[in-house]
Amino acid sequence: MPDAARPIGPWRHEVPAIDEAALVAARHADRLLAEAEERGITRWVAYLQPLPDRLRDGDLRDVRLAAMRARAAYGPKDSVRDALPAELTEPFLESVDRLLKALARRELRGEG
Repeated sequence: MPDAARPIGPWRHEVPAIDEAALVAARHADRLLAEAEERGITRWVAYLQPLPDRLRDGDLRDVRLAAMRARAAYGPKDSVRDALPAELTEPFLESVDRLLKALARRELRGEG
């Protein structure tokens, strides 16, 4: 019987490139969230709040979903860029894009 607590596929620490990229993105998400909280921008606080922990502690599926949600914050009509400073939004975007690329490379290799 499979272990219900074990995610499908490898543990994230078994995929160092993705693990490191997710941790970097989580640190940037922490900064962005703190700034949104400091400014009292409740809409972005609510949107960003789950991301750091999911990026930091989630399994590979959770990391992918969090990264996709983070990327969606940069929409053409409603963007986190409009509410928070570029010195925080741009490093977060770059780190999320690096994470998504690492995840895509893994998939292209047929590893999940």
